[in-house]
Amino acid sequence: MLGGEKHADLAVSLYRERFGDVGLYENSLYPGIKDVLTTLDRAGRRMFVATSKAAVFAVRIIDHFGLTGHFERVFGAELDGTRVHKTDLLAHALETSGVKASQALMIGDRSHDMIGAKNNGIDAIGVLYGYGSQEELIAAGASHVCATPQAVLDHIHRPLRGAPAEV
Repeated sequence: MLGGEKHADLAVSLYRERFGDVGLYENSLYPGIKDVLTTLDRAGRRMFVATSKAAVFAVRIIDHFGLTGHFERVFGAELDGTRVHKTDLLAHALETSGVKASQALMIGDRSHDMIGAKNNGIDAIGVLYGYGSQEELIAAGASHVCATPQAVLDHIHRPLRGAPAEV
């Protein structure tokens, strides 16, 4: 470890300090995401956030962008490292919310989202408007891959029988 554990702890502390004051606001919403959330909300869909970010920061980010009303709850990692792995986080979210895995859908942009969903028996849609590639998402178990937030909405509302694997 570069500089030893003492320096690593200091680096994490300094990162969290900056992120908590400035960094968490250096985000932007994907175009069309608010419309999709509004549509799903109006359709009565229960929605949750499940992020590897620290929950304390994730709640502030969601609130900053005016999205709090769309989500029942924000699930995130704890600062002590609890539930930092998506498998553990999703298991906790299912248990806490009372949602059955067979009735859940994970929408994510990285392999760990797809793997965490698969490990919990949750269907997963990979999205290309995030950080992961189509190859990464499919290899990790995405049942479908969507290029835009609207494509996710179209897929969710489409009958499943005979639906193409890519939108």
